Amino acid sequence: MDYDLGADADALRQRLRDLIHAHVPADFLGACTDDPADLELCNAFCRTLAEQGLLCLAWPEEYGGGGGDVWHQTIVREEMWAHHEPRGPQYMGVNWVGPALMRHGTDAQRAKHLPPIAAGEVIWCQGFSEPEAGSDLASLRTRAVADGDGWVVTGQKVWTSYALMAQWCVLATCTDPDAPSDRRITLFLVRMDSPGIEVRPIPSMLGPHHLNEVFIDGLRVSREDVLGEVGAGWTVMRDALAYERVGIARYARCESLMQRLLEVLDDDGRWEALAPALHARWVRALVDLRVARLLAYRAVGDSSGVDPAAAAVARIVTTTCDQNVAEVLVDAAGPDALDAGADALLHGAIDDHWRYAQAATVASGTIEVQRMLVSRSVLGSSR
Repeated sequence: MDYDLGADADALRQRLRDLIHAHVPADFLGACTDDPADLELCNAFCRTLAEQGLLCLAWPEEYGGGGGDVWHQTIVREEMWAHHEPRGPQYMGVNWVGPALMRHGTDAQRAKHLPPIAAGEVIWCQGFSEPEAGSDLASLRTRAVADGDGWVVTGQKVWTSYALMAQWCVLATCTDPDAPSDRRITLFLVRMDSPGIEVRPIPSMLGPHHLNEVFIDGLRVSREDVLGEVGAGWTVMRDALAYERVGIARYARCESLMQRLLEVLDDDGRWEALAPALHARWVRALVDLRVARLLAYRAVGDSSGVDPAAAAVARIVTTTCDQNVAEVLVDAAGPDALDAGADALLHGAIDDHWRYAQAATVASGTIEVQRMLVSRSVLGSSR
């Protein structure tokens, strides 16, 4: 099965590629580097996309979007990920914070938060995972205790991507520890510079500022800060995670890297010299990437909305492809594969991809959790 992305799909892709070529250097590898200029490049590029109505192309116009459809936005996310995501951490606001606000937010919340996201002016992070509740979010322990007309929040979050960069956070808390698991959680929209929030970076091979711990002590939040209803945070989180999982088009990055490396190896005569078994692995990887793309399209094309199980299937295949392609690229490139820096093969993109791929089956919910979502969908939640 194949999908028709519309008569203007090719023109949109070319327009995006032209913008990337004009504004993003060939050696750009993302926002989470030692160089603050990389983050500023992303912020400036997001503003450029927003000015041309491309950052939130599928959002309704009343929220600052371009009024396009889900296939337009799919093309945008594919081109961004194929070029090392020059939207930087702002893709989180575009992919799932905005859609969650449209579906579950109040009129006041939508009016306050959606225009800055659509204008490329704000970075969001998500305060979900905890030291003892990473994939099992229903057991999180960060407490929000009722106090007057609001709550006081105390707890800790971990693996919080972009927390040092972000101005806002969707924070998951437990407001009723005695309630059933699907009624324990409430989400709050909080400013990251609020009193009671401290962010500490976690050093990792993914680059500075990518992962963080967030410590929360005496943070005050109000009823106006609740996203959705009190106790209904699990429903919002399921929607948000489904949007996030289907919105990370890393299959497009894999295809781009394979094509770029093929051109380099072919130019200097190394492609034909590779072992036949490696040629076979290369073709198998391309087939798997095509399957991952089609599974993502199936989840996106569901007229009833993004189904968590369909998103999980797409995520499982994409993340396993991510790791498989990383190994194929390294083996094909040879001893220079894991060199980093602007002068390295593909400007260090293979090394960058290999490092990120190691965490692919953990991020956005472990692959085991994704498989449980699929099995529950097939067998029924009571099995």
